[in-house]
Amino acid sequence: MNEFTERLVRLRWTEPKKAYDVVIVGGGGHGLSTAYYLATRHGITNVAVLEAGYIGSGNSGRNTTVIRANYGIPEAVRFYQHSLALFQGLEEETGRWLMHSTKGLLWLAHSVMGVRAERARAVVNTACGAQTYYLDAGEVASMLPQLDMSGGGRFPVLGASYHPDGATARHDRVVWALAEGAMGHGVHVHQRTGVTGLRFQGERLIGVDTSAGPIDAPLVVSAVGGHVSTLAAMAGVRLPIRTHPLQAFVTNHYAPGFDKIVASSELLFYMSQTPRGEMLIGAEIDRQSSYSKRSTFDFLSSCARRTITLFPFLSGLKILRQWTGICDMSVDYSPIMGRTGVDGFLVTTGWGTWGFKAIPAAGEAMAELIATGRTPPLIAPFGLNRFAEDRPMADRGSSGTH
Repeated sequence: MNEFTERLVRLRWTEPKKAYDVVIVGGGGHGLSTAYYLATRHGITNVAVLEAGYIGSGNSGRNTTVIRANYGIPEAVRFYQHSLALFQGLEEETGRWLMHSTKGLLWLAHSVMGVRAERARAVVNTACGAQTYYLDAGEVASMLPQLDMSGGGRFPVLGASYHPDGATARHDRVVWALAEGAMGHGVHVHQRTGVTGLRFQGERLIGVDTSAGPIDAPLVVSAVGGHVSTLAAMAGVRLPIRTHPLQAFVTNHYAPGFDKIVASSELLFYMSQTPRGEMLIGAEIDRQSSYSKRSTFDFLSSCARRTITLFPFLSGLKILRQWTGICDMSVDYSPIMGRTGVDGFLVTTGWGTWGFKAIPAAGEAMAELIATGRTPPLIAPFGLNRFAEDRPMADRGSSGTH
């Protein structure tokens, strides 16, 4: 973060104290959101957020900024609908322009099975309070004039589900706004401070060892993205998580404008236009589990070919930049939030390809759990204990999870 940006957002850096009431490991959107809501909703400010890099340097800075609630199971729809609503008011609450823009999201169907899936998505979403409608091919064509309805003769567009509340926001502005809000209330955020171990007294967690020295805390929250299994192992917790790279890229400016978000589970890509006019495009996770953040030409060529099949105008644009994040995928593709069975150790993880859109709701719920000791009903279905109880929350409601 450069000096100009720091002056604008008024971040207050401090030296680490020897003890805090709560230590949050991970200075991305989820860690900062938890700290922000602890301070603003519950008045708990003796909190430290520890980030091994700089705030937002992990997956929060490597995502594709889509906000939506059109998932496939009721529990997920309700959770993400609440997060979507919080995002809609976050600019006013924080007093910062997050470049939030409601665009509407079209999820395309190219086969009979695809049509059934999108019709089912619309029914489940509507029943759970998230606006989603099924559109026929003619309605899709009128809404997306740039779309080749024939799909290059191979992937005809037969219809789509339409989620009018689908939106985007600028990821780094969200991170800075949450950091500023938390720090303004007295929360300490420590960059370049990696956690090297967890400290126990008997079976209870009492603090962390860091690159800046030991810190005492009766409660430690893991909001780590990518290396959560390593941190959890320090507490003796085995998580049902595999980590996969997820790649994306943007093109140069597309002048005519593209005012919708588009996704396809059958062609496995999603696309939107950034506020600067770039076309932002992503696809499914890399199939090989890895911590690598290297971008590949194979992804670029494959994803570009699929998107050009439906949107021929993309063939006239140039690739501007490409990047890779790493996704913690749970075995049922749903997040894991709450207690771990280890006294004093909580997790918010398993965010896969949908972590950005969950930032406010997950942070608010984790803050409530910390402050009250009670698991909020909104996140109760997503506890780690669901795997031991054989009640998975299977939901591959994202084109990135396939």
